[in-house]
Amino acid sequence: MKEWEKNIRKVVPYTPGEQPQEKDIIKLNTNENPYPPSPRVLKAKAELERLRFYPDPAACELVKAIAEYHGLKDDQVFVGVGSDDVLAMSFLTFFNSEKPVFFPDITYSFYDVWADLFKIPYETKEVDASFRLNARDYYEANGGVIFPNPNAPTGLAEGLEFIKDILNHNQDVIVIIDEAYIDFGGESAVSLLDMYENLLVVRTFSKSRSMAGLRIGYAMGNADLIKALNDVKYSYNSYTMNYPSIVLGVESIKDHDYFENTVKRVVATRQWFEKELTKLGFTFPESSANFVFATHKSVPAKEIFEKAKEAKIFVRYFDKPRIDNYLRITIGTDEEMKAFAAFLKQIT
Repeated sequence: MKEWEKNIRKVVPYTPGEQPQEKDIIKLNTNENPYPPSPRVLKAKAELERLRFYPDPAACELVKAIAEYHGLKDDQVFVGVGSDDVLAMSFLTFFNSEKPVFFPDITYSFYDVWADLFKIPYETKEVDASFRLNARDYYEANGGVIFPNPNAPTGLAEGLEFIKDILNHNQDVIVIIDEAYIDFGGESAVSLLDMYENLLVVRTFSKSRSMAGLRIGYAMGNADLIKALNDVKYSYNSYTMNYPSIVLGVESIKDHDYFENTVKRVVATRQWFEKELTKLGFTFPESSANFVFATHKSVPAKEIFEKAKEAKIFVRYFDKPRIDNYLRITIGTDEEMKAFAAFLKQIT
């Protein structure tokens, strides 16, 4: 090793879902919404001449729209470049104890990457045989708690009483609930913000709002937490949210009817697809997300994954302990899911 190489930070990076560039594929591997954004977003006009200016560093218009939507004050909302940016900033801001941060062993696989990147000690808590979290595992002294609700990649949602139990036993640290998929099922922890000053709830426009390409994420919490996030952001990069994202994000928030109808369509398709999977010999946890986490009684998941890819159908396979015989299948359009179900009938 060369001397200068000793000072390079080395981490095992997060592996994102494959983004194939081929045409005529069925893409069910990255939990994108199969439907376009709101017509208001598509018709909105961002003044391109303004691209020569820096955007509003506080993204005030978007912050205000999100705050009004959730019945919060503007100083209770933080926005970032996708929820990954918001979560990474939250790790950097709130997890600075010598005690380990707690999160599940089967969960969003970016958590341990951020912990390693920022040199944050962490400890994973094993989910049970049904992939459920055990609240008691989070009672011990720690440096913070984070988990998705619904969880990923399982799709399982925990109720508000479970979240309150976690919060009641962790009054001295920040508890982050990652609600990337909450619009498709489960109870949001936003209603608990007035009760717990150490609670941070993180959301994204990438799933239910069909805007993954614009990278909009946000966090909600008490004003002190949001100020701390902004202080760290302004110390790192003041202009994280670009101008078109601010303009189009506001339009998305304003079209609540379209948003609700799109979510209902995805949920209805998920429920139909789950019935088809059951007929074909698959089992899966009860999903509250826009995907299903399924395993077959006799055909290995990796074999299905590889054969599906040959047929230009992309799903997500995780070569990891305990879940290496499961596939995470994003819910697409009715036509896409019918085509995938027909494919599965041929190989199972």
